[in-house]
Amino acid sequence: MNMQLSLKGKTAIVTGAASGIGQEIAETYARAGAKIAIADLNLAAAKATADAINKAGGTAMGVAMNVADEAQVNAGCAEVAKAFGTVDILVSNAGIQIVNPIEKYSFADWKKLLAIHLDGAFLTTKAVLPGMYAKKAGVVIYMGSVHSHEASKLKSAYVTAKHGLLGLARVLAKEGGDKGVRANVICPGFVRTPLVEKQIPEQARELHISEDEVVRNVMLKDTVDGEFTTTADIANLALFLAAFPSNALTGQSIIASHGWCMG
Repeated sequence: MNMQLSLKGKTAIVTGAASGIGQEIAETYARAGAKIAIADLNLAAAKATADAINKAGGTAMGVAMNVADEAQVNAGCAEVAKAFGTVDILVSNAGIQIVNPIEKYSFADWKKLLAIHLDGAFLTTKAVLPGMYAKKAGVVIYMGSVHSHEASKLKSAYVTAKHGLLGLARVLAKEGGDKGVRANVICPGFVRTPLVEKQIPEQARELHISEDEVVRNVMLKDTVDGEFTTTADIANLALFLAAFPSNALTGQSIIASHGWCMG
């Protein structure tokens, strides 16, 4: 797949790209020929990921970005546009997870999670849109989740945020359609990233079951094959959406979850 789809001549910003799914997307895009901005809260880690891409023959830069900070988002996006000349693709991927029952969920945690997922998606989109509209071309990809369509216990803020991304993508698809900008949401099932690894013991404690039972009976019980989705699966889907040649595919949420959620 990577060999057939080209992003040659394109520039992409991927948020939360110093690790996990974001890093895999950045590396996949770089192999497809795109210049990559690794935007992350951790600048040292962002630069390390960019250095690895450069050493592998790609073109990348690290950018410090707290996606919930408007000034930092605007400055980071401007830095990328100055260095690479344009921003053709935005992958809004930065996210966190905080699990708790609603009645124990602190308002501060609720606001923090929504700020990173929703404010971050809005602010990065707002920052890159004028440039995309000016050249009548652009792709925005939001990292949703099966939880954009489903719900699970203990994840009120996360489920709310991931549902919200569907609304933002659909509005952008309508507003950007005649300006050459398309927007889609990738909705992964459970991918064994550090974010998910952290949840396993947390859920085991909350639900009073073993970590193995969390994996088998909570995370993967509704998949068709008992398998985790991989970062490569999601990166290949992100490549497909970025390279897709027309507005035929916009305003959509595409679920990659080993059949856990079919919709």
